[in-house]
Amino acid sequence: LFIIEPQIFEDSRGYFFESYNYNTFKEIGIDNIFVQDNHSKSLKGVLRGLHFQKGEYSQAKLISILRGSILDIVVDLRKNSETFGKYFSIELNEKNKKVLFIPKNFAHGFLTLEDNTEIFYKCDNFYNPQSEAGIIWDDSDLNIEWNLKKYKINESELIISEKDKKNTSFKEYKKINNIK
Repeated sequence: LFIIEPQIFEDSRGYFFESYNYNTFKEIGIDNIFVQDNHSKSLKGVLRGLHFQKGEYSQAKLISILRGSILDIVVDLRKNSETFGKYFSIELNEKNKKVLFIPKNFAHGFLTLEDNTEIFYKCDNFYNPQSEAGIIWDDSDLNIEWNLKKYKINESELIISEKDKKNTSFKEYKKINNIK
Protein backbone atom coordinates (compact mmCIF):
# COMPACT_ATOMS: atom_id res chain seq x y z
CA LEU A 1 0.00 0.00 0.00
CA PHE A 2 1.10 3.54 -0.69
CA ILE A 3 -0.40 6.78 0.65
CA ILE A 4 0.37 9.63 -1.69
CA GLU A 5 0.14 13.20 -0.41
CA PRO A 6 0.24 15.54 -3.40
CA GLN A 7 1.84 18.97 -3.32
CA ILE A 8 -1.06 21.43 -3.35
CA PHE A 9 -0.75 24.94 -4.77
CA GLU A 10 -3.38 27.25 -3.27
CA ASP A 11 -4.12 30.90 -3.85
CA SER A 12 -7.10 33.25 -3.93
CA ARG A 13 -8.50 31.46 -7.00
CA GLY A 14 -8.57 28.02 -5.37
CA TYR A 15 -6.07 25.21 -5.67
CA PHE A 16 -4.21 23.00 -8.12
CA PHE A 17 -2.47 19.68 -7.66
CA GLU A 18 -1.27 16.86 -9.83
CA SER A 19 -3.25 13.78 -8.78
CA TYR A 20 -1.47 11.33 -11.05
CA ASN A 21 1.78 11.32 -13.00
CA TYR A 22 3.09 7.99 -14.28
CA ASN A 23 6.76 9.02 -13.96
CA THR A 24 6.36 10.29 -10.39
CA PHE A 25 4.52 7.14 -9.35
CA LYS A 26 7.08 4.92 -11.06
CA GLU A 27 9.83 6.52 -8.95
CA ILE A 28 8.15 5.16 -5.79
CA GLY A 29 7.53 1.71 -7.27
CA ILE A 30 4.06 2.06 -8.78
CA ASP A 31 4.46 1.30 -12.46
CA ASN A 32 0.95 0.07 -13.13
CA ILE A 33 -0.76 1.12 -16.34
CA PHE A 34 -4.30 2.14 -15.47
CA VAL A 35 -6.95 1.12 -18.02
CA GLN A 36 -10.27 1.96 -16.36
CA ASP A 37 -11.54 4.92 -14.32
CA ASN A 38 -14.51 4.62 -11.98
CA HIS A 39 -16.50 7.34 -10.25
CA SER A 40 -19.06 6.73 -7.52
CA LYS A 41 -21.29 9.01 -5.48
CA SER A 42 -22.84 7.94 -2.18
CA LEU A 43 -24.92 9.19 0.71
CA LYS A 44 -23.54 9.26 4.26
CA GLY A 45 -23.53 5.80 5.80
CA VAL A 46 -23.12 3.83 2.58
CA LEU A 47 -20.83 0.88 3.13
CA ARG A 48 -19.43 -0.78 0.03
CA GLY A 49 -17.32 -3.91 0.02
CA LEU A 50 -15.19 -5.68 0.74
CA HIS A 51 -14.71 -6.23 -3.02
CA PHE A 52 -11.99 -7.77 -5.16
CA GLN A 53 -11.45 -9.36 -8.56
CA LYS A 54 -10.00 -12.87 -8.68
CA GLY A 55 -7.23 -14.41 -10.75
CA GLU A 56 -6.14 -12.81 -13.99
CA TYR A 57 -8.70 -10.03 -13.47
CA SER A 58 -7.23 -8.90 -10.14
CA GLN A 59 -7.00 -5.11 -10.00
CA ALA A 60 -4.66 -2.58 -8.45
CA LYS A 61 -6.51 0.65 -7.63
CA LEU A 62 -5.66 4.28 -7.06
CA ILE A 63 -8.33 5.83 -4.81
CA SER A 64 -9.02 9.55 -4.42
CA ILE A 65 -11.88 11.66 -3.11
CA LEU A 66 -13.39 14.44 -5.19
CA ARG A 67 -15.99 15.47 -2.61
CA GLY A 68 -16.76 14.45 0.97
CA SER A 69 -14.94 11.79 2.96
CA ILE A 70 -14.63 8.06 3.48
CA LEU A 71 -13.11 5.57 5.83
CA ASP A 72 -11.25 3.36 3.38
CA ILE A 73 -10.49 -0.25 4.33
CA VAL A 74 -8.24 -2.76 2.59
CA VAL A 75 -7.55 -6.38 3.53
CA ASP A 76 -4.43 -8.23 2.40
CA LEU A 77 -5.42 -11.41 0.51
CA ARG A 78 -1.89 -12.32 -0.63
CA LYS A 79 -1.58 -15.76 0.95
CA ASN A 80 2.22 -15.68 1.37
CA SER A 81 2.27 -12.16 2.79
CA GLU A 82 3.27 -11.38 6.38
CA THR A 83 0.12 -9.27 6.59
CA PHE A 84 -2.28 -11.82 5.06
CA GLY A 85 -5.73 -11.37 6.62
CA LYS A 86 -4.81 -8.04 8.21
CA TYR A 87 -6.59 -4.83 7.40
CA PHE A 88 -5.51 -1.23 6.98
CA SER A 89 -7.76 1.79 7.31
CA ILE A 90 -7.37 5.44 6.43
CA GLU A 91 -9.65 8.44 6.21
CA LEU A 92 -9.54 9.98 2.76
CA ASN A 93 -11.30 13.26 2.11
CA GLU A 94 -11.49 16.27 -0.14
CA LYS A 95 -9.51 18.34 2.38
CA ASN A 96 -6.45 16.12 2.88
CA LYS A 97 -6.45 15.08 -0.81
CA LYS A 98 -4.54 11.91 0.06
CA VAL A 99 -4.51 9.21 -2.60
CA LEU A 100 -4.35 5.52 -1.70
CA PHE A 101 -2.68 2.97 -3.96
CA ILE A 102 -3.99 -0.56 -3.40
CA PRO A 103 -1.99 -3.37 -5.05
CA LYS A 104 -3.58 -6.42 -6.63
CA ASN A 105 -4.91 -9.12 -4.31
CA PHE A 106 -6.38 -6.85 -1.66
CA ALA A 107 -10.07 -6.66 -0.77
CA HIS A 108 -11.36 -3.09 -0.74
CA GLY A 109 -14.28 -1.39 0.95
CA PHE A 110 -15.29 1.98 2.29
CA LEU A 111 -17.78 3.78 4.49
CA THR A 112 -18.95 7.22 3.36
CA LEU A 113 -18.84 9.80 6.13
CA GLU A 114 -20.74 12.61 4.38
CA ASP A 115 -23.65 12.93 1.99
CA ASN A 116 -22.80 13.23 -1.69
CA THR A 117 -19.31 11.82 -1.27
CA GLU A 118 -17.66 11.28 -4.64
CA ILE A 119 -14.90 8.71 -5.07
CA PHE A 120 -12.70 8.49 -8.14
CA TYR A 121 -10.49 5.50 -8.72
CA LYS A 122 -8.25 4.17 -11.40
CA CYS A 123 -7.90 0.42 -12.04
CA ASP A 124 -5.08 -1.38 -13.84
CA ASN A 125 -7.37 -4.14 -15.15
CA PHE A 126 -10.84 -4.20 -16.63
CA TYR A 127 -13.81 -5.21 -14.51
CA ASN A 128 -14.95 -8.78 -15.16
CA PRO A 129 -18.29 -9.79 -13.55
CA GLN A 130 -17.37 -13.50 -13.46
CA SER A 131 -14.24 -12.70 -11.42
CA GLU A 132 -15.97 -10.50 -8.87
CA ALA A 133 -15.90 -11.61 -5.23
CA GLY A 134 -16.35 -10.16 -1.78
CA ILE A 135 -15.85 -10.71 1.93
CA ILE A 136 -18.54 -9.61 4.37
CA TRP A 137 -17.83 -6.19 5.91
CA ASP A 138 -18.39 -7.29 9.53
CA ASP A 139 -16.43 -10.55 9.42
CA SER A 140 -15.59 -11.66 12.98
CA ASP A 141 -12.17 -13.06 12.02
CA LEU A 142 -11.07 -9.83 10.33
CA ASN A 143 -12.54 -7.76 13.19
CA ILE A 144 -12.44 -4.50 11.24
CA GLU A 145 -12.95 -1.35 13.30
CA TRP A 146 -15.29 0.77 11.19
CA ASN A 147 -15.41 3.49 13.92
CA LEU A 148 -19.17 3.91 13.59
CA LYS A 149 -19.44 5.73 16.95
CA LYS A 150 -16.65 8.13 16.04
CA TYR A 151 -18.45 9.03 12.81
CA LYS A 152 -21.88 9.15 14.51
CA ILE A 153 -23.35 6.41 12.33
CA ASN A 154 -25.58 3.73 13.85
CA GLU A 155 -25.12 0.23 12.46
CA SER A 156 -28.88 0.05 11.82
CA GLU A 157 -28.54 3.11 9.55
CA LEU A 158 -25.82 1.63 7.32
CA ILE A 159 -26.79 1.45 3.68
CA ILE A 160 -25.45 -1.84 2.29
CA SER A 161 -26.45 -3.44 -0.99
CA GLU A 162 -28.20 -6.81 -0.89
CA LYS A 163 -25.28 -8.18 -2.90
CA ASP A 164 -22.73 -7.02 -0.30
CA LYS A 165 -24.83 -8.45 2.54
CA LYS A 166 -24.30 -11.88 0.92
CA ASN A 167 -20.51 -11.65 0.70
CA THR A 168 -18.63 -14.65 2.07
CA SER A 169 -16.83 -14.87 5.41
CA PHE A 170 -13.05 -14.73 5.57
CA LYS A 171 -13.06 -18.36 6.81
CA GLU A 172 -15.04 -19.40 3.74
CA TYR A 173 -12.71 -17.40 1.49
CA LYS A 174 -9.72 -19.29 2.94
CA LYS A 175 -11.50 -22.63 2.59
CA ILE A 176 -12.46 -21.97 -1.07
CA ASN A 177 -8.86 -20.98 -1.85
CA ASN A 178 -7.31 -23.84 0.16
CA ILE A 179 -5.50 -21.49 2.56
CA LYS A 180 -4.77 -22.68 6.07
